[in-house]
Amino acid sequence: MTDTPAPAWRPTGLVWTQTDTPAAALEWLSPTGEVRSSALDVGARLVLAVGLDRRCVGLWWDGRRIPCVAQAAIAPEAKSGQCESCAAIARSRSIATDTRLDDSREFSVYLAHHGSLVKAGITATERGQVRLLEQGALSSLFLSAGSLMSARRCESLLTAALGLPQQVHTARKRAARLAPETASSRAEELTAVAEQAAGLDWPPGQRRTSAEPVDHTRAYGLTDDGVAPDRQLDPLYAGATISGELICRIGRDLYLRVPQGVVLLDTGLLQGWVLTRADHDTSFTAPTSPVAPSPKPSRETEHDVLF
Repeated sequence: MTDTPAPAWRPTGLVWTQTDTPAAALEWLSPTGEVRSSALDVGARLVLAVGLDRRCVGLWWDGRRIPCVAQAAIAPEAKSGQCESCAAIARSRSIATDTRLDDSREFSVYLAHHGSLVKAGITATERGQVRLLEQGALSSLFLSAGSLMSARRCESLLTAALGLPQQVHTARKRAARLAPETASSRAEELTAVAEQAAGLDWPPGQRRTSAEPVDHTRAYGLTDDGVAPDRQLDPLYAGATISGELICRIGRDLYLRVPQGVVLLDTGLLQGWVLTRADHDTSFTAPTSPVAPSPKPSRETEHDVLF
């Protein structure tokens, strides 16, 4: 890698928004801290050329992205484009790591369906369905809303009383996409779990809601038949090119159709690289490897990976 970072826009990752309908985009950060995004629509052709270096994309802090002061170099094999220093700062004030307990916003408790299991979680109510889209939930259902601490207590109650996990391994989420079944079957399961939750002694500070299950697969471009990748993107190198038809985007993953089949692209491997638009007919030359065997679906609880 070069010692002096290239003065270019760098992707910070896949971001989801929702107004009338959910939308996915690749977010970009400039050296001066400006942010922009480019839509990732199902059916569109993605064509990118990999530049000379990969640098830290900084962190999200109080509603805005802060560039990395050191512009630290990031190894190609890193699963994200964030250096250790920026990651530590982000963890120091985070809802996910319970280091931001003074947040006065309203928080909702939800159930998220991930194929072989249903997990419990919380999110700021103002974010709506975005948190579910970010984690790649196939369907979801909101249970209640109230203060942050009461939401955490409800989440813990669901884990203790019903055995619901609070985290789901990425490999299990990807396995669920191979055969997601139907929206109606997921809705029935979410409703059944919600009925169990309704019989629990709900902690004070949360008001129960009567929301209906929401299906997210159409927003992703994921059909009932599922999506089965043939290969997966490996760590990039300068000069590689990525090109293909976007057939599904879910969580932070993209599925591209290329002449050799379907490639699973974890956008964490894109973060921080200098990426530029290439010619429409550019061939796919980025490194890939066979997709690892999917874990056998089960209803076991997992706690090894956050979200």
